[in-house]
Amino acid sequence: MATSTDRALWFRAAEGDAEAFAQLYDRHARAIYNFLYRRTASWSDAEDLTSAVFLHAWRRRAEVQLDRDSALPWLLRTADYTVRNEWRSKARYRRAVAAAHLLVSHERDHADEVAGRLDDDQQIRRARTALRKLPKQEQEIVELCIWAGLDQQAAAVALNVPLGTVKSRLSRARKHLRELTPVSAVENQS
Repeated sequence: MATSTDRALWFRAAEGDAEAFAQLYDRHARAIYNFLYRRTASWSDAEDLTSAVFLHAWRRRAEVQLDRDSALPWLLRTADYTVRNEWRSKARYRRAVAAAHLLVSHERDHADEVAGRLDDDQQIRRARTALRKLPKQEQEIVELCIWAGLDQQAAAVALNVPLGTVKSRLSRARKHLRELTPVSAVENQS
């Protein structure tokens, strides 16, 4: 049995075929989770946000028309919007709690103390710190091309910019990251 393209699966899902949508989920959930984990440095937040991305995709499946055979660029852009909304929501919450003088210290979940996850969290934080020093446009390119593994054409679609723009931003981002950090701290995350 031939494997269907994402576009064909999306069309079937838009017609109400839950199995087609499940196949899309199976294909892309790991990439979306990894993208969100790298953005949040929290495995539990990444799991929750991955669910939110696919819930949003399910709800919008009849409205969205893919312009490529892969749904991944659209899903990654949706993941980007989802994580930004989450950050804004958390910032509003922290401001409200601080205003009410109820700010309490945050205790990490016991699961975060597992040695492997702590090491991963520390590496992600170092990489995120280096990434934050880049201009916003270069950050997006690193997140899509290096961390999420999109090719440059797919990143151009996800960002709605020309391919040449993606290439130049990626080149500048790599140069800046080499200047800011040891190579292993960023590229080991890909």
